[in-house]
Amino acid sequence: MSSGRGHPLAYPITVTIGALAVCAAWAPFGTPDQVAAIGAVALGILGYTGYRLAVAFGLLPFRRSGAARTVRVTRIRQQHRLDSRSWLQIDGTGRPRWLPVYFDPALIILTETEAELTDRTIHIAGRRLYPVGRISDTEPPGRLIDNPSRPDPDAAALTAKATRLRRRLLLDAQPTVAASVAALLWVYLDGGGFPVFLAATTIAAAAAIWLSAIRGSDPT
Repeated sequence: MSSGRGHPLAYPITVTIGALAVCAAWAPFGTPDQVAAIGAVALGILGYTGYRLAVAFGLLPFRRSGAARTVRVTRIRQQHRLDSRSWLQIDGTGRPRWLPVYFDPALIILTETEAELTDRTIHIAGRRLYPVGRISDTEPPGRLIDNPSRPDPDAAALTAKATRLRRRLLLDAQPTVAASVAALLWVYLDGGGFPVFLAATTIAAAAAIWLSAIRGSDPT
């Protein structure tokens, strides 16, 4: 589902490239063991990103049935611990189901509407949404906030605020509070001084931001 502010996958891909760049920047200064650890982090980022993008682009099915059908969908926003994600509640399949999707500014004004659902894609009014994972039969945990029944008159201002790169990075950076703890653990196990601590902290923080982004964080 495209918007004037870019493809919904542009942000998670950009953050992925940034995380890999951080790993590459520190690798030349590490010992063989440290370089191996950095490489393992980079491979994990690449592998998990590849899986998420395969689901998003329809290379992997996210439904049990391959039959296309028209369903009713409602966008809900999930707040669970430090996570905030967009989900589509799907009705018309016998019982409610929930599908996590990457954030698109158009979701802000989405009201209950019809969508075309297949085993690999979902379209609303001819526009494509990009799933983060598979359809779930279980209601997402945490606090679920339904979209208003009518579009918000301040949607333009909310969209401009939500799509700012700085805002998205700051919101996704919340889990980085544990980065220094992970770095201290690495220094304790591997040794090294402040440069090693700084490198480990930076890499852990970049990985934490990447994980939030690739899992479909919602900045609203």
